Amino acid sequence: MVTASLVKELREKTGAGMMDCKKVLTETDGDMEKAIELLRERGIAKAAKKAGRIAAEGLVECYISEDGKTGAIVEVNSETDFVAKNEEFKSFVMNVAKQVVEKNPKDVEDLLEQESIEVAGKSVKEVLVEKIATIGENLNIRRFERFEAEGLVEKYIHGDGKIAVLVNMKKGNKEVAKDICMQIAAARPEYLDEASVPAERLEKEKEILKAQTINEGKPEAIADKIVQGRIGKFYGEICLVEQAFVKDPNKKVSQLLKENDSEVVAFARFEKGEGIEKKEENFAEEVMKQLK
Repeated sequence: MVTASLVKELREKTGAGMMDCKKVLTETDGDMEKAIELLRERGIAKAAKKAGRIAAEGLVECYISEDGKTGAIVEVNSETDFVAKNEEFKSFVMNVAKQVVEKNPKDVEDLLEQESIEVAGKSVKEVLVEKIATIGENLNIRRFERFEAEGLVEKYIHGDGKIAVLVNMKKGNKEVAKDICMQIAAARPEYLDEASVPAERLEKEKEILKAQTINEGKPEAIADKIVQGRIGKFYGEICLVEQAFVKDPNKKVSQLLKENDSEVVAFARFEKGEGIEKKEENFAEEVMKQLK
């Protein structure tokens, strides 16, 4: 009989996940040594040891269905940029994006539990663990977005998977959608329009602008009016439709959309490793670690 204490002991010895430990213990009738061997054979124990390493490199990728109506954008991280160029890794990332489009998971946790479209009979998590073992680095499916469009979905990948953009268009054509993707990649908007900006973000910006105005020596009585004038510049930086169009700075993105009878419903911009704290290590120390 497989007890909780046996599972705990195996987890401590191998670093493997609880479900993996329980599974191999069941298969080996509670034989600890055989269970460890089984985990090693499957690459799970080896993979678990790597799972603590910081994965801040990797790829961002997009996949769009054949009818152009459904798209997904994903980020899968690796430890080194070298692995991001590995064809097996690239194929895995694309399959993750395709999985999101076809199976519509709620979140990353749900995605990991789904049966993989890449390897029949295995979960996405099991395939991920196998990739960690064969590629030899910690890998992590970090995030994804999925759009279903009334009109079309378009994508743009920049810098060999450094930046990816996915746009959901209600109206418009592929040419306009491509321009919008390029705009988002280059100008980094945070929100679609003024109405999308959270109230607390707006109030915080107003406070900062007011303090700046008073520090410039302007009377407090007119500071609020000056702030109202300057808040337009703020919108012009963070709202997609308020930005100057990168191909023609004399017009706003909203004008481009109007001229082409187009409408953007939503967008996602992923930049590889953004927000992940990278661990700085001395190269000589790293070499010594490898030798040991």
